Amino acid sequence: MRIGVVVHGPNIIDSGYALELIDLLSNYGEVKARLGGTMGRTAVIDASLEGIIDISRKLVPSDSLKIFHDDNVDVIFLLNYGKSDVTGQVFGYKVYNHYVEKIKENVIPVIQIERPGEDDGSIIPWNNDLDIVRGLSHKLDLAVVTPEDVYDNHIRQDNAGVNQRIVHGVSPGENIMVNSVVIGKTTSDKLTLIAKDNHIVDIVGGELKEHGLEKLGEVDLESAIIKTGLLRHAKVTPRVISKDKPDEFKITFLDHAGEDVYKFRNSSAVITVGDDTTLISSDILYRFDIPVIGITDGDLDKVVEDGFKVKNSIIFEVESGFDDIIGQDIKRIIFGDKQESADYSSIDEVKDIIIEIINNINCKYKINYIK
Repeated sequence: MRIGVVVHGPNIIDSGYALELIDLLSNYGEVKARLGGTMGRTAVIDASLEGIIDISRKLVPSDSLKIFHDDNVDVIFLLNYGKSDVTGQVFGYKVYNHYVEKIKENVIPVIQIERPGEDDGSIIPWNNDLDIVRGLSHKLDLAVVTPEDVYDNHIRQDNAGVNQRIVHGVSPGENIMVNSVVIGKTTSDKLTLIAKDNHIVDIVGGELKEHGLEKLGEVDLESAIIKTGLLRHAKVTPRVISKDKPDEFKITFLDHAGEDVYKFRNSSAVITVGDDTTLISSDILYRFDIPVIGITDGDLDKVVEDGFKVKNSIIFEVESGFDDIIGQDIKRIIFGDKQESADYSSIDEVKDIIIEIINNINCKYKINYIK
């Protein structure tokens, strides 16, 4: 039997269950595993699992399912460790249905293993009644939950209107991230986002952050990736991958946190704009020993437990609301219509140009050097 395994998110990896389940499934046939999601990639690197879980491409889970479908495997497993049984099961429902929309017909069996090791953990056969489900349910001590159970318990109420989206399994005081942009904070354990003309206009159970909404711009609320709380919960020791430095000094510009930060792994340094973008990006780039020059304004929403930064990184903290303005000038003056530049010889030279840009705007700032 040819088995495809889609691993989602850092928690299933940090818990050790991703590797344990892949090893277990190897007893049933030939297993190939791949992953989607930026923070999950970081967890794979820290666990030294690149040789087992393919992280070569940035893929949403439904696209990873489709790749295994196109490879004509016999069964696909989706491994996830959601914040709760509700969030995990709703996640699986959406992923599976997005996958079906891409495939249309001849859908390969998909089985989700959710929150293994937890009392509310489950195994969900989304479109099949294979014997392997019952066997794994017994071995892993997981309840079998049917797609009908998930729909009746968690999804049916979501159909109240196409311009609203209920977010399950939230707690008060959590950040709300839409497509990697923080757009608010929860005030309740029930959260609904409301959109009009492809823009989020209201929220029930939370407070919106106008600056975040401006950064987000237009959004398809139905297909948007929405997360609350920390992106990665585990306390980890980051693994730094040694790499050859480029022959010439090359600096790149990161537009927003939703970009694929991993494509900058051959840069000498990366300029990041915004507190959350700088926090997330510097944490990832730490694994590749790449310093950042961050433009922040102190409006930080904590989205990872620890934000690691490479030695020699430079963080500018400017007056509130000026980070985006300065970022636009940096993009225009240093990069023009490109995303990378080899016109400078060192990070200090770039720092001096940024200081000049900030002074021309007449904005107060302070500089934090990472030593």
